[in-house]
Amino acid sequence: MNDDLKTVGPGNTRWWVLALLSALMFGNYYVYDVIAPVAELLERQLGFTDTQIGALNAIYSLPNIFLVLVGGVIVDRYGAAKVTLWTTALCLVGAVLTAWKGDFVTMAAGRLLFGMGAETMLIAVTVATGIWFRHGGVAFAMGLSLSVARAGSYAVDLSPVWAGPVYDSGWQAPLVLAAGFAVFSMLTAIAYWWIERRHQVAVSVKTVQSGAFRMNWRRVLKFGTSYWYILALCVLFYSVIVPFRSTFSVKYFQHAHALDLESAAIINSFVYLAAVIATPLFGWVADRYGYRALMMMFGSILLPLSFIGVVVGGGGLWFTTILLGISYALVPAILWPAVIKLVKADRLGMAYGLLFMLQNVGLTFCNLAAGWLNDLNGAGADNPAGYAPMIVFFAVLSVGALIFAIALWRREVGPHSHGLELPGALRPAGYTESA
Repeated sequence: MNDDLKTVGPGNTRWWVLALLSALMFGNYYVYDVIAPVAELLERQLGFTDTQIGALNAIYSLPNIFLVLVGGVIVDRYGAAKVTLWTTALCLVGAVLTAWKGDFVTMAAGRLLFGMGAETMLIAVTVATGIWFRHGGVAFAMGLSLSVARAGSYAVDLSPVWAGPVYDSGWQAPLVLAAGFAVFSMLTAIAYWWIERRHQVAVSVKTVQSGAFRMNWRRVLKFGTSYWYILALCVLFYSVIVPFRSTFSVKYFQHAHALDLESAAIINSFVYLAAVIATPLFGWVADRYGYRALMMMFGSILLPLSFIGVVVGGGGLWFTTILLGISYALVPAILWPAVIKLVKADRLGMAYGLLFMLQNVGLTFCNLAAGWLNDLNGAGADNPAGYAPMIVFFAVLSVGALIFAIALWRREVGPHSHGLELPGALRPAGYTESA
């Protein structure tokens, strides 16, 4: 490891960095998840179909099928602070454009710009957190950051409750409010850039100048089997939980379970409420005791079980969404920092970029597929049974995620382990990096 990665500033500074990055993510998650609570307003006031509503989140992911891998390399080349500043500014422009006027093309263009900035920004934030905390507590730090970020999603889920008058005024006001949170993220990005500049922290730049800026696909293919299992788990897991929870869930709860907007929003918010509480806890457990692959497997088991509860509904619907939230805490809290155990520091940007790239393939396809299935089957308040094919679709994908989680756990308890089940250190003694 290079000397520039051994020390990244005073001990307290890394916590200030984490606080700023977490606050930035709070605003970013609020903007992304605003589609779900406004979905029915878009349908009722602007005549949007479910395919168009799904497309608003799908188009967020579409450019990142191609851009995030390049974005990861750019993070490796120019450092997390600069890239965070650039991309957060692009997110702000996208959020403003989304709220600008009520036609699909303009809103889709805004979501496109927001996505182009947000995903690369997420890579930069993930890499920065990994570097600043790579000598201790990285899973806890990433878990805490995810927890704060998801508090942003929790806030937007409950926005029909705490910002009821905003929603009463129509579809545009909630999107303007979201743009305000994008301004907040921009301010935190500026503060983080200033801190890193002050301490002259160049995350991974010296290492990367030796040639990592070039996409060396041969090295990518040598990341190892556990990395590819994690990648498959990541793609399938997020392709289920994000399109459902962030696009269609509130509308589904309104129509399939006859809830009003406020009640549906509260039920949906339990997903992130559970995740906010549990994510840093699971990160701490992973740092202290290990069992990372086992924890991801358990979280993956909860995903298909949650969809059974979603269908059954009734008085236990809140419990089901909490269960979904625990799953959403367990898997991501362990998955993202686990990559640090599998890939060299100078390849983290590319490794995370590849994860985000294929994740966005899944998000794009599944948002569009779910919306198409709903429209094809006439899903709506008058035909709640029309949502059944969407639920089955998500349930099948969740079983696929579980299969790869089991495969990862079996490999990590075998002779080819990378130390995911071990506590503490980033890599087990005697481990030789293949990449």
